[in-house]
Parts: sequence; C-alpha cells; structure tokens
Amino acid sequence: MQLKIVTPLSVVVETDITSLRAEDVSGSFGILPGHAPFLTTLAVSIASWRRGRREHFCALRGGVLVVGEDGGITIATREAVPGDDLDHLDRDVLERFQSEEDAERVERSETVQLQLNAIRRMVSRLHLNADRGAFR
Repeated sequence: MQLKIVTPLSVVVETDITSLRAEDVSGSFGILPGHAPFLTTLAVSIASWRRGRREHFCALRGGVLVVGEDGGITIATREAVPGDDLDHLDRDVLERFQSEEDAERVERSETVQLQLNAIRRMVSRLHLNADRGAFR
C-alpha cells in the first residue's frame, strides 16, 4: 500500500507500508492491504504504520483520511510532525496541537458571539425605527 501524508504546504510522508493505525472520533482503527474504499475525519492523534518490521509515527492535527479504489491511503491534515520517538510526539506535539485546537475553538465561539450581538443590535434598531421607515 502507498501512504501519503500532506499538509497545505508540503508532502510530509510518501512511502510504501504494510499496515496503518489511525484515530477518528469513533476511536482507533486499522487498515490492511485489500481494505475497502474509506473516508473519515481524523482526530488530533498519532497515526502509526509499519514498513516491514519497523513502526513509524506521525502526529496529526486532525485531518481527512481516504483509502482509494487502488488501496492507496492519503491523509490531508493542517499540520503533521513525523518521528520515531513516540514519547516526544505524544507528550510535546500532541499537547501543542490540542491546546491550539482549544484556542481556535474559543476564538470561533467569541467571533460567533460578537456576530450575534451585532445582529441583535441591528434588529433592535430596526424595530425602534420600524414606524419611521429608517435605519440609523
């Protein structure tokens, strides 16, 4: 099987593999040769794959995994950090990915709150001036 891990800026991993393990919101799963075509969104996690007897890892900041008709696996993610030191990836990189994702979630929530407040003010002003046909 061919594995390709890509970010918006580069191809991080491109290699032949014998198996892959990844994680989506429903949990961990594996892919072996002959797997049916498949599409899923990935959680912030570490993907691992075997090439021969050796295991390799890549920390992923979420993303999309596709198993194509030809059995090739493509992972598209915002950020990927490959490495063979699982402790470092788990401790440092995943922690950073998770904190960045949490910060983005807070920013999105605050942005939506600001937009809703602006809409409420516009609607209340429209109601005040409804009898005059003016918006100020």
